[in-house]
Amino acid sequence: MFVLVEMTDTVRIPPWQFERKLNESIAEELNKKLANKVVYNVGLCICLYDITKLEDSYIFPGDGASHTKVHFRYVVFHPFLDEILIGQIKSCSQDGVHVSIGFFDDIVIPPESLQQPAKFDEAEQVWVWEYETEEGAHDLYMDIGEEIRFRVVDETFVDTSPTGPSSAEASTSNATEEVQKKEAPYTLVLPTCQIETVAFKKCLR
Repeated sequence: MFVLVEMTDTVRIPPWQFERKLNESIAEELNKKLANKVVYNVGLCICLYDITKLEDSYIFPGDGASHTKVHFRYVVFHPFLDEILIGQIKSCSQDGVHVSIGFFDDIVIPPESLQQPAKFDEAEQVWVWEYETEEGAHDLYMDIGEEIRFRVVDETFVDTSPTGPSSAEASTSNATEEVQKKEAPYTLVLPTCQIETVAFKKCLR
């Protein structure tokens, strides 16, 4: 689930932090910059693990801060393919079941990946597994907050970097619509029939 990723960055340390140890200041700046951020094609950054190398620091004309090239390792959330994770159902919609593992919420199980036959209950806004037994069908409700176990088989990264101002021809309403359609930078999506197990505390209603 978590991996160590080697990274390199140039860190700027302002003059008022010169009295501190360089490693401490750099660690703080790296966590400010990366913690809880998604790096494209890398994963969700959690925290700094260690600093492996510090190169020479430079002070440039017109800027009293020091600039240091740093080699470091960072703890990143990036599940490997076929890894089984346990989370909780955060919400349900026509698009599927949205799952959270506490610190990461962008996990979606589309309707075709649920145990079949399944239907969406509009009144209660939950998905229902119509479980067949010898005594007949029983509706098993996927309630909000229930524990779910799933297998990771794919991931989606979206480049959410700014694209610049809209063209002169674009209207304000179009720009607002684009903001509303902004996608999550990192999403785990479970393709067809890859849900492993669902545990229900209150299955029958």
